[in-house]
Amino acid sequence: MQRRDFLAASVSAAVGLTLGRSAPAAEEPQGRQLIEIRTYHFASPQKQAAFEKFFAEAGIAAFNRAGVEPVGAFKLLAKDNPALKLGADSTDLYVVLPHKSAESFITLEDRLVADEPLQKAGAGILDTAQSDPAFVRYESSLLLSFELFPQLQVPGTSPDRLIQLRTYESHNRERAQKKLEMFQQGGELTIFHRSGMPGVFFGEALIGTKLPNLTYMLSFEDDAAQKKGWAAFKADPDWKKLSKEDTYKDTVSNITNLLLRPAAGSQI
Repeated sequence: MQRRDFLAASVSAAVGLTLGRSAPAAEEPQGRQLIEIRTYHFASPQKQAAFEKFFAEAGIAAFNRAGVEPVGAFKLLAKDNPALKLGADSTDLYVVLPHKSAESFITLEDRLVADEPLQKAGAGILDTAQSDPAFVRYESSLLLSFELFPQLQVPGTSPDRLIQLRTYESHNRERAQKKLEMFQQGGELTIFHRSGMPGVFFGEALIGTKLPNLTYMLSFEDDAAQKKGWAAFKADPDWKKLSKEDTYKDTVSNITNLLLRPAAGSQI
């Protein structure tokens, strides 16, 4: 067995264990996607802008040629996130990559290296010197989409759209599983939909930081729609009842809440 095949089988087996059952190598389990979230860190706004331009003009198309689509790219602005008390706009870039299989996730970088149009267009970004890198580093998390929300969706493409990325951490695995149950069997997903808060994805983290956690993304036409949606959610009688159920007590120990704006070329 080649190393690549071995890795694909290993990741697929891990996905199967997470589901509580086995899964065939390199196949998506029951239509559920693997969703990768990358956070690129840049040394300056200028470096961020240069990478964003490259990503919009060549990077996203290359991901699409590799079978990864739609691709999301987002920036975090200080004005949208007063609670973070930022002195200036963040120089990070958030990238969302939906994978159809474990094989897609494992072999993506090899396929990008073999993509001649990308390598040619990105020479000034991909081949920078160690003394002047295009980005400082990037972090990556891998999610397995919810059974009741198996495929990433694009609810809207308004130029003023606001994207909300939320991570719910739990203090142990049992409570994390209960929060997953609360979203799905408990009906929280239905309440989100009814409140006018369309989801992009909902996923359980398999690999990454701050485990165990689940992460989800919502899309709104604008800031007013985001505020209206959350007001409707909090006032929903089913949510009020669900949030008080003892079985779901202490399922979330910390929440990271980020409001993002689409970067140039974002397909989400």
